[in-house]
Amino acid sequence: MSSPANQPAANAPAENAETQSPAVPVWLIIVLFLLLYWGAVYFDEHGGWFEPQVYTPYASAEQVKAFQVSGGPNPFDDGFKIYNRPTCSQCHQPNGLGQPGQFPPLAGSDLVNEKDPGRVIRIVLQGIQGPGLVINGKPFNTGSAMVPWASVLNDEEIANVLTYVRGNKEWGNNAPAVTPDQVHAIRAKVAAHPLPFSPDEIMQISPSD
Repeated sequence: MSSPANQPAANAPAENAETQSPAVPVWLIIVLFLLLYWGAVYFDEHGGWFEPQVYTPYASAEQVKAFQVSGGPNPFDDGFKIYNRPTCSQCHQPNGLGQPGQFPPLAGSDLVNEKDPGRVIRIVLQGIQGPGLVINGKPFNTGSAMVPWASVLNDEEIANVLTYVRGNKEWGNNAPAVTPDQVHAIRAKVAAHPLPFSPDEIMQISPSD
């Protein structure tokens, strides 16, 4: 017969087993890691790193500075507001990807990103209609026409919305800003062309003209 002094020692392994924490499932660790990673990426792209002057649609202080005009309104900011009226986003979508077969993409478009904005200004002013528009080297056959905005938006508004579209780095665009003077000059050139351009006409025009 064993002594009472030995009994606690015999029960110790069972007590230790009961107090051990259950193992965390591997899938839960993976899910938590992916959520943490997604949060870090989102914060890096949209958080502005706690800088109070960074706000939508800007992702960094550098982007704010790039489009800031001292002592006056910000063309990029104003262009963002104009684009997100039914003016542009209704067709080309808030993300600039357009609608396949109907409205061409603005995000990553080589036509949008041309160094000189002569062609895109013409398209906004007078509209464009017909198949065969070439985007990134490939024909985009659209069944819808882009309406002209010459009588709706003034030179400054067109310059600002194109500055927003062409300089939107989140869309993969990195083209120079457009000025009201550039829009005014093109407006004078297209005064004798009241109808929408065809894709063939647009592609034959030099962007710097």
